[in-house]
Amino acid sequence: MPKDKEHAGKAEVSSASALPRRAAQMLESELSAPLAAGLYIVSTPIGNLGDISLRALATLARADMVFCEDTRHSRKLFSHFGIARDTHAYHEHNARQERPRILARIRAGQSVAVISDAGTPLVSDPGNKLVREAREQGLPVYAVPGASASLAALASAGLPTDRFFFEGFLPPKSVARKKRLQELAGVPATLVFYEAPSRLQAMLADAAAVLENREGAVAKELTKLHEGVVRGPLPSLAARAEENLGTKGEFVVLVAPPLQQEIDEDDIRRALETALREEASLRDAVQSVSEALGASRNRVYRLALAMRDGVS
Repeated sequence: MPKDKEHAGKAEVSSASALPRRAAQMLESELSAPLAAGLYIVSTPIGNLGDISLRALATLARADMVFCEDTRHSRKLFSHFGIARDTHAYHEHNARQERPRILARIRAGQSVAVISDAGTPLVSDPGNKLVREAREQGLPVYAVPGASASLAALASAGLPTDRFFFEGFLPPKSVARKKRLQELAGVPATLVFYEAPSRLQAMLADAAAVLENREGAVAKELTKLHEGVVRGPLPSLAARAEENLGTKGEFVVLVAPPLQQEIDEDDIRRALETALREEASLRDAVQSVSEALGASRNRVYRLALAMRDGVS
């Protein structure tokens, strides 16, 4: 073996062997320092337990109390890392009763950690009122950042990330869901949704009906063994949704921003006048013009109706 390659190989082995020691030293340093009184919002893995941070482990091990959405679910995380301690439930059904007790403990000088079932607390789960009231009372609040399903999906899907709008879960009923999608249609950013497997197909169908042919992505099982991201136009994703159903957990659905190119309305009207003379129906004329100009079908349809009714 050439000397330079042999030297590089030894350096790699040395670096790899040093990693556990350095990580252990950092964790030991964190664990040896007392945890200041306050509210700690701690991110936990969304699937792969290796994604937890050293600081998160040290915080959970040292906090006077730990509150979580589901104590049974969080017990698996604590057991995996050998953290022996009691956990207490804090969720939407008991938040009103538990919130004053948590704040009273912090005022008394205790450290309280809050975790969700997975990912970063306060993102589509309880906790916002607790943080707001802690701030209003002048109590310290610390974020211990880490895994987030929405950010993991954005990082891996290949859609624009310079601007994004997190919506979370859409309404479960189609009429309300379409109405909300129409309100979001003009947002100049990648849209981020969470969705359950049982509603994924219906949600994608409604998104395709309202947002039409925009590029989208469906991320499933992020950080887990069967992780995957499916990309394509929304109608295609809706048609393929059935093959993604049946997976446990939640999906992240991303929708690309609207095209910035603006088609002049006079150009659309002139194209419609020609198409209406040539096409058998208004629907066919709208479809033809929308495809030819790259304009939104909804916009072309509204102009076509206005022309038919004599509205300028």
